[in-house]
Amino acid sequence: MKIYKTKQGIIVESAGKFYLSAENNWDVYVNRDDLYEQVSKEITTLSSIEWAGNDILAPISQQEIWASGVTYMRSREARIEESKDAGGGDFYARVYDAERPEIFFKSSASRCVGTNDFVRIRKDSAWNIPEPELTLFATSSGKIVGYTAGNDMSSRDIEGENPLYLPQAKSYDKAAAIGPCLYITDGEISPDTLISLEILRDNVSQFQGSIAINRMKRQHNELISFLFREMSFPHGAYLMTGTGVVPPNEFSLAIGDIVNISIEGIGTLTNTVEQKA
Repeated sequence: MKIYKTKQGIIVESAGKFYLSAENNWDVYVNRDDLYEQVSKEITTLSSIEWAGNDILAPISQQEIWASGVTYMRSREARIEESKDAGGGDFYARVYDAERPEIFFKSSASRCVGTNDFVRIRKDSAWNIPEPELTLFATSSGKIVGYTAGNDMSSRDIEGENPLYLPQAKSYDKAAAIGPCLYITDGEISPDTLISLEILRDNVSQFQGSIAINRMKRQHNELISFLFREMSFPHGAYLMTGTGVVPPNEFSLAIGDIVNISIEGIGTLTNTVEQKA
């Protein structure tokens, strides 16, 4: 099932039908350890509605978005390559093999955007890329109950200049996008699920790539356990799980590019690139 946050309220999609929930508080609705069971029960009491799907908001309210890095071999290689001149390449090789994963703060809800909205590239960066990532949603107890697509926008030249610049390379206005929905399932998402990225410029494809989430080195519960180890999230939290799809070094996003991130079962997160005026 899919849960959408929309301008008219919370809409559930199940078996090709749409239902408008009586609950309008997103934080209360999603922060339930038995979310799938409760939503399944709820829609049996509701009548289906017609919905065009043109009023979707980012599926977030008071949650924070965190991110994991260097969880795929391709990401490890890219981070080493971009940082080798600054002497930081060894850091990424070591964290890939270490017990403790890399986890960093990505975005507050106010800096995040949803599908069909604008993501941003920094004016002080010349090498910007999107990073398509399966994004976990865990309740306040730390239980994973849902999934969404995430775009972890990154300024690779800033991060490569010095690993200590990671917050500037990763966290700024409109640097995070999630959506289009919160996907919930009776059990874990299939490890064979594909994540795909396509970048369009003037309606011409500039890059395409995909990877299965079973290529990820870390386990989902492992990443969540480290995130929740010494922090509490009263409304739950999102965690981007890293990328295994990285455009070639000669590519950088430009204003007007369209980024499509698709994950099987979840849908497509679509964003257009802009720059701060």
